[in-house]
Amino acid sequence: MSRVLVVDDDADIRDLLCRYLAEADIESHGAADGDAMWRSIAEITPDLIILDLMLPGTDGLSLCRALTERCDIPIIMLTARGSLVDRIVGLEMGADDYLPKPFDPRELLARIRVVLRRQRRAQDGPTVREPDYLQFEGWTLDTRRHLLSPPGEALGREKTQPVANSDYLALRALLRAPFQTLSRDVLAREVYGRERDPSDRAIDMCISRLRQMLGEDARNPRMIRTVRNGGYVLSVDVSAYS
Repeated sequence: MSRVLVVDDDADIRDLLCRYLAEADIESHGAADGDAMWRSIAEITPDLIILDLMLPGTDGLSLCRALTERCDIPIIMLTARGSLVDRIVGLEMGADDYLPKPFDPRELLARIRVVLRRQRRAQDGPTVREPDYLQFEGWTLDTRRHLLSPPGEALGREKTQPVANSDYLALRALLRAPFQTLSRDVLAREVYGRERDPSDRAIDMCISRLRQMLGEDARNPRMIRTVRNGGYVLSVDVSAYS
């Protein structure tokens, strides 16, 4: 049984979601703020976190950033404001999906199942054996979702850094098909397991974060190029090994 942690300071919404998820055979737990969330994570190790944007104390965006840095738990962010900017910022912080309030619990349940299914596939691994490492231009991406920088190009204090799940899946898709243009729709299905809304910029945010990680010039990127009206293409050679 999957285990979901609902982090929302509105007790009515929190309890309603927990009851609804329990009826769908999903073990659910609630937390009212960031402190309660961290305690719950230590106690129950959830498979997914539903995180409200507006929380007392540490806000949802800061918590989302901290979660992606510390652990590999998928996050679905809830926002009462629901503006495109708020949703983009949430995705930039590492959320796997978002849903504006008010929402239909059935839609949230569907999104939960998609994210959990994608996470299980990533953990179980593909049926066909895939390489453990993908190397390009001195960089190395491994299946543990870590990015190793080229010699002499340390990332901050470390030479490796964890990659958020959505960014990892986007980069892996590009590395699997070097010199091939992948549309935003194709990347959205690969990364989020769903069709892309025309106004959805989640994939663009993934690419922006990846370029920043790789030290690319945002105005003139060399490795991950934008194809006008096409999508994105990785324009360097890739080698794979286990």
